Amino acid sequence: MNNEFLIPISLFAMIYGIVYLFVRKKERLALIQKGSDAKIFETNKNQPSSLKWGLLLVGIGIGILLGKVLAVYTTLDEEPAFFSMICLFGGIGLIVYHLMARKTEEPPHGN
Repeated sequence: MNNEFLIPISLFAMIYGIVYLFVRKKERLALIQKGSDAKIFETNKNQPSSLKWGLLLVGIGIGILLGKVLAVYTTLDEEPAFFSMICLFGGIGLIVYHLMARKTEEPPHGN
């Protein structure tokens, strides 16, 4: 298998990571200089991220399965079948997570 594409991708990922960390450091230093708290960068700890990742990965798995089914039983090529089904079901998994998270954030009804 030809893995020549991994070098530019890893180089891009490394440069992106360094720039991201540098910008994040500058933002936090600016907040400290203004006297603000850096709590705006904290994620909501009440919602488990493992649920989000689990639903996303289950969606991707279903997408791979249905992509193969589409490629075998239709005239659709493998690449569009896999790509479309992975994106579709991965997105559905994230939407399901969003709906579940919003349901847990709603305040209780009544007194």
